[in-house]
Amino acid sequence: MNQLSKKQQDILDFIERYMDENTWPPTVREIQMALKISSTSVVDYNLDALETKNKITRKSGKSRAIELVDRRRSNSEFVPLLGTIAAGQPIPDRKDADPEDQMEVPSYLFKGRPGPDVFALRVKGESMIDALIADGDIVLIRSSETAETGETVAVWLENEGETTLKKWFPEPQHNRIRLQPANSTMQPIYTGMDNARIKGKLVGVIRSMV
Repeated sequence: MNQLSKKQQDILDFIERYMDENTWPPTVREIQMALKISSTSVVDYNLDALETKNKITRKSGKSRAIELVDRRRSNSEFVPLLGTIAAGQPIPDRKDADPEDQMEVPSYLFKGRPGPDVFALRVKGESMIDALIADGDIVLIRSSETAETGETVAVWLENEGETTLKKWFPEPQHNRIRLQPANSTMQPIYTGMDNARIKGKLVGVIRSMV
């Protein structure tokens, strides 16, 4: 039978709302917590039922791999979601990332496949708002230890123990780096050239609609 139970319909409705707001699908844990379901295994059981009834598809071993059949996307890729880029939080090493915490992103954001060196981070703060990168957005970062002047980079500041997303402007004549926000109300960060460690370069942005 293809008729949905109330719980299955509630889960399907939540997935649709979540994807309308975020453009990516929820995890099993997020579904469980939002709908106050007793356990993730109950969520899994009902997701399996929704897949059997041809309402969703899932990719095994990936937590953000739910796809709605009636709005199926094509030409997409999975990249690891490593957490939040915010002051006081270093970017996790890819080898320490949960292999199931991945998100699906459109292939058109890349020239070809993203490659194993691309990862995603959720933005916290408004320092890049004038570059159309807002609080809650997802940025796609390609791992790199170098960047050209003016490129947007994820930078680890050794002394401060902070990670930040800024535009990169070396000023070797002053033996410093200018990290420029894209927000007219904020001042640049100046730091010693030995203090700033580039972790990657911006290659794409997925806008949050929340």
